[in-house]
Amino acid sequence: MTGESGIGRLERIWIKRAHRGPMDAREVAVLVPGKGIQGGADQGGKRQVTLLSSEEWERSTRALGAIPPELRRANLLVSGVELVRTRKRILEIGACRLRIAGETAPCHLMEEIHTGLQAALRPDWGGGAFAEILVGGEIRVGDPVRLLDLDEV
Repeated sequence: MTGESGIGRLERIWIKRAHRGPMDAREVAVLVPGKGIQGGADQGGKRQVTLLSSEEWERSTRALGAIPPELRRANLLVSGVELVRTRKRILEIGACRLRIAGETAPCHLMEEIHTGLQAALRPDWGGGAFAEILVGGEIRVGDPVRLLDLDEV
């Protein structure tokens, strides 16, 4: 599901320089097809970029208090686009296209961040999604985001 206009928004970008390293906030990033985010620690495979829905994050964490979404350690925070059960769907961010490969299951690291966070993120893809980059390029905070219909792919 998308927002009323059918188009969501890229709210935040974070790049992880090293495994278990800090997440650096950026206004602009470059997506490299088949690889990942330029300068990011995770390259290749099906988990080239991780996505988090701001609405789902707020719903999932409401009972735990105000937890900043960057603590989830996702690369991209989107709003107005529902990520639940979107496996194999194409997500367009600006001119880039990503194929959602699956749900990002919350791991034990979430429990280290905040007691109860792992369980809170478990239902309904609360931990977000991961994707492969099909069409790369530059993305920036504020870019439009939308799930494409099958006839648009």
